[in-house]
Amino acid sequence: MTAEIGHFAVVLALAIALVQAVVPLVGAQKRWTNWMDLASPAALVQFFLILIAFSMLTQAFVTSDFSVRLVAANSHSAKPMLYKVTGVWGNHEGSMLLWVLILSFYGALVALFGRNLPAALKARVLSVQSMISVAFLAFLIFTSNPFERLLDVPLDGNDLNPLLQDPGLAFHPPFLYLGYVGLSMSFSFAVAALIEGRVDAAWARWVRPWTLLAWINLTAGIALGSWWAYYELGWGGWWFWDPVENASFMPWLVAAALLHSAIVVEKRDMLKSWTILLAILAFSFSLIGTFIVRSGVITSVHAFANDPERGVFILGILTIAIGGSLTLYSVRAARLSSPSMFSPVSRESALVLNNLLLVVAAAVVFFGTIWPLVAELALGKKLSVGAPFFNLAFTPFMIALAMILPVGAMLPWKRGNLRKASKPLWGVLALSVALGSLVWVMQTGGRMMAPIGITLAAWLVLGAAADLATRARLGKAGPAEVLRRLGNLPRADWGKAVAHAGLGLTIFGVAAVTAWETEDIRVANIGDSYSVAGYEFRFDAVRKAQGKNYSFDQGVFTALKEGKAVAELLPEKRFYPVQRMPTTEAAIDSGLTRDLYVVLGDPQPEGGYAVRIYIKPFANWIWLGAIVMSLGGVLSLTDRRYRVGVARRKTAPAAVAAE
Repeated sequence: MTAEIGHFAVVLALAIALVQAVVPLVGAQKRWTNWMDLASPAALVQFFLILIAFSMLTQAFVTSDFSVRLVAANSHSAKPMLYKVTGVWGNHEGSMLLWVLILSFYGALVALFGRNLPAALKARVLSVQSMISVAFLAFLIFTSNPFERLLDVPLDGNDLNPLLQDPGLAFHPPFLYLGYVGLSMSFSFAVAALIEGRVDAAWARWVRPWTLLAWINLTAGIALGSWWAYYELGWGGWWFWDPVENASFMPWLVAAALLHSAIVVEKRDMLKSWTILLAILAFSFSLIGTFIVRSGVITSVHAFANDPERGVFILGILTIAIGGSLTLYSVRAARLSSPSMFSPVSRESALVLNNLLLVVAAAVVFFGTIWPLVAELALGKKLSVGAPFFNLAFTPFMIALAMILPVGAMLPWKRGNLRKASKPLWGVLALSVALGSLVWVMQTGGRMMAPIGITLAAWLVLGAAADLATRARLGKAGPAEVLRRLGNLPRADWGKAVAHAGLGLTIFGVAAVTAWETEDIRVANIGDSYSVAGYEFRFDAVRKAQGKNYSFDQGVFTALKEGKAVAELLPEKRFYPVQRMPTTEAAIDSGLTRDLYVVLGDPQPEGGYAVRIYIKPFANWIWLGAIVMSLGGVLSLTDRRYRVGVARRKTAPAAVAAE
């Protein structure tokens, strides 16, 4: 009965979503308070129903109920329990159920914690959010039913894709969806504001926490996916510019722009129209990403589905959501203009430049991702856009962004003096350039990426520290006063500094591993020893063993430095018999300054094994920076202004209950 209960819960959730999409919206328009009040309980009931459905599907996977088609296709009785659970979302139908669960979860959060929202705005927000639910619940029921039964029940299942049987992939999709889908709240607030025809500082203060929460989770999700690709796929890289990678990166860039733009709306009541547009674009890129992953229109190593019917359905959702919101924006945007002015040298100008760089960078990624499809449809040519294009076209915008962030953070609002604002940064600039120059001299002819990257990284990290020091009057006040000022700084200011420093750490990691990585590929026999970048690697043995649902060959390598053993590395070549699929498990000895990375390849006809060894300096700083960025977001999210909220607007006295 679990499948039937789950299916009934989804159908009932669709009915509730339809009511929530229509009734509160009409109530807000007519000022009928009891109709508006229906939004919150409907959002909570919708979440509860979808949670029941998700629990029923999880139960089917945990108990290996192979009468459910999805379980039979994506699970196996011998699979470890962790991967039975994560198998729930390791497929198209289950991942879409997770999608709508998180969508309803955000609506429930607004219902519970949006008490300070004006009744009409809250009703419209939850109504728009439910419209999105209606679309995706209908998609789930009519094209992607996860509860479909099998008439002929197999004795066992087909197992989950072996590449997905990994802890990194267990947590990567939920975080990614919390980010992807979380941007729907920004979208709902934007569309609700357009319907109401009003955007002000209070609106920006309400929308920023939801955008920030989505951005934090998206940052964590992208980092987990990158980390998984690094250690699981055995190719030695951390970013491939794959279409599905790009699908999550584009909304991340636009969401970052939205966060900065909303600050201007909140502080200066400006850029309202632009901020609304960014909120629409951020979720639009999330929908485009969903289309890319699930339509099969673009080939990717980890796309979920290749089904034209599903692709057309999602394309319809995408067209209505994006087209409808942009049409509404074109009609109402003129009402959102602001008479305020600001100098070209001001924090507003710096944030506008920040926005332009982020949005153009997202447009570059979008163009590179979608161009092969456009070329095939329009020109009949099969083209491939790879890393060289993205690196060349994308990197300059990130360099420019890193250059302006510390200066922009120091500029005052409305009108500033560049010389005065940048005075605390001259020492930071000198030290950053000195560090870059030192690296350039020491690397004796290496790539320029390392000196440039380290200069930018130091500029961001030290610039963030200088911003905090200036606010605390370090050097001008006594130690007690400095500590008092630091303690009294808003958490949003601490979060900004920490997030900017995290970006600097990631830039450092990217520059260091790209410029200084050493790669060695050879055929090696057991007993061979050879040197790679100051380390000696000894190939000791190959052991055959059996895992719970796979067999594997395990290489045994000893890494030595100056004659002393520093690590034993055990790379594996696995074979999953149910799916008849081999996988490569790299062995990595991680450290703060370097990773030793060993991959065991196939046995060779002439004897020996293909072996790849990488020495990756400072690789872990890439993900360390992502963690620090996320922590910065969490600090900002705990700012008192967002915990306490703002006063409720006065409700029009004409609001009456509908008869």
